[in-house]
This record gives sequence, structure tokens and C-alpha cells, in this order.
Amino acid sequence: MKKTWIVLIVAVVLIIGIFIPFKMTGLTTNNKDYDNFVTCLIEKDAKLYGAYWCPHCKNQKEMFKSSFKIFDSLGGYIECDPRGKNAQPEKCEEASINGYPTWIINGQKYVGEQSLNRLSAISECNLNEE
Repeated sequence: MKKTWIVLIVAVVLIIGIFIPFKMTGLTTNNKDYDNFVTCLIEKDAKLYGAYWCPHCKNQKEMFKSSFKIFDSLGGYIECDPRGKNAQPEKCEEASINGYPTWIINGQKYVGEQSLNRLSAISECNLNEE
């Protein structure tokens, strides 16, 4: 009987020590991440212009976690360097992109890394961490 209680107490301590901090920090195992947010950005025709070698572009993409794949696959990301994957330098030239990363949302340019909260405010897309 005593051994059962010890096992039960250890299990409760592990649950409290592991599960609750993940929930509190938003670090869940949900793979959706920002799917709804990037879908809204696509619907609003938001574009992110960048270059594969740009560290700020990399940071910007990583903010979206796995959901950036959706944004990219639906044409939200424009690669400006002709040597990059799926490069579209002509679109960058047409948009007069002079620095990376550059967002164009609602016809306005935003140069540099933008926080997700800032992108939410600019685009009026709800930033729901799922």
C-alpha cells in the first residue's frame, strides 16, 4: 500500500512539474501553431519579401514556427535573391524592395523584422496561439 502511494505522488509531481509549465508558456505539442493567423495574412494578401541568406528574414520566418510552410506555399513569401529557391526577383523589383525583410500589408511597406503582435495590429488578423 505504501509503495502505491509513493508511485502516485511521484506521478502527480511529474505531471505538475512537466505539463503545467508547458501550458503556462504556451509550449504545447499542438502542431497548428499559427495556422489561422497565416491563413488570415494570406487572405489579406500580405507579402514578406526576403533573401535566403538574410539572418533577419530567417528570424522572421521562425516566429511563425511550422505555420510558415503554409504562408510560403500559398505565395506569401517572395524570395528576392535570384540564387534562392523559387526566386522571384522581378516581383521584388516591381515592389521596389530595398531591404530585407520587408512586409507589404494593405499597400504599406514595413521594413525590418516585425513582431507577430505588430503584424496582427497592422493586418487586423487575430493572433490566436492555438
